[in-house]
Amino acid sequence: MKSLKGDNIELELYGESHSPAIGARLSGIPAGEQVDTALLERFMERRAPGRSSLSTPRKETDAVRFLSGLQDGITDGGLIHMEILNGNTRSNDYDSLKDTPRPGHADFAFYAKTGRRIPAGGGSFSGRLTAPICAAGGIALQILERHGISVSARIARIGDVEQDSAEPTPEMIEAIEQARRESDSVGGAITVTASGVPAGLGDAYFGGLESALSFAAFGIPAVKAVEFGAGTKVAAMRGSQNNDEFFYDGDSVRTRTNNHGGILGGISTGMPIVITLSFKPTPSIAREQRTVDLGTGEDAVISVRGRHDPCVVVRALPVAEAITALVILDFLLGGN
Repeated sequence: MKSLKGDNIELELYGESHSPAIGARLSGIPAGEQVDTALLERFMERRAPGRSSLSTPRKETDAVRFLSGLQDGITDGGLIHMEILNGNTRSNDYDSLKDTPRPGHADFAFYAKTGRRIPAGGGSFSGRLTAPICAAGGIALQILERHGISVSARIARIGDVEQDSAEPTPEMIEAIEQARRESDSVGGAITVTASGVPAGLGDAYFGGLESALSFAAFGIPAVKAVEFGAGTKVAAMRGSQNNDEFFYDGDSVRTRTNNHGGILGGISTGMPIVITLSFKPTPSIAREQRTVDLGTGEDAVISVRGRHDPCVVVRALPVAEAITALVILDFLLGGN
């Protein structure tokens, strides 16, 4: 299912890694919202491939073409249909992998479900589909900014290197390059912070803000864990350590610490919402790996060729911001 359905906003993705185009249909955005297309273009460039030695050499413009929903840069209240062309595809890189599922990929799971092979480039499971997520989320970010809400993502970890940084540090770059030299890849983590979110958004149990944010975050390929606030560290805490004590800051109620990550009982508290997303290493690696041949019914060995990121974390920063912004905007529009 390539749809993110909130109470007010719905995002539908379409296309595949090597199809002529990919895109998004975004509904529920009110009329009268200004969209700065130049700002959106700069946001898209942060995710676009081929811009850095740390990413895949596949180069795409990722230019967003609005087919509906925008009139002279202003939303008209209807369906916002955005399209991004695929230009630099090399499907023949995948010819030798047709019957051999790549370890760490969705190839075998998709085959078990449908009896079909995944198209070249990973088809609709590809991280290429995060481009239209950014197109939609970039619009949400602009709207939230006008409501005093900002969403930003920073690198928390790459491999064994734990540092809080907006850009990869020299140590992180070396960890990525070392993995590449060894025909391997490396994982990492991102911290997303949403500041200015008013208290009172969300609900208990399955209507919670944490539930919605987690559901959306797991729609990002390679995300394997989602944490809020202190996350898994709470397992080693006592209540007296984990509880965030309240105090008045003028007329506002704040907490002295933020182990809860801005959400209690599924409802925002007015403190910054802090989410940590952990990403697995890129599964496409040139190192030989054991697999099976679905055509012959025998074991096999493969080495994945083609163009792939040695680490997805750097280009995932705007994706994490985009998906978080869409969920928060959905709750904000409903006042729930």
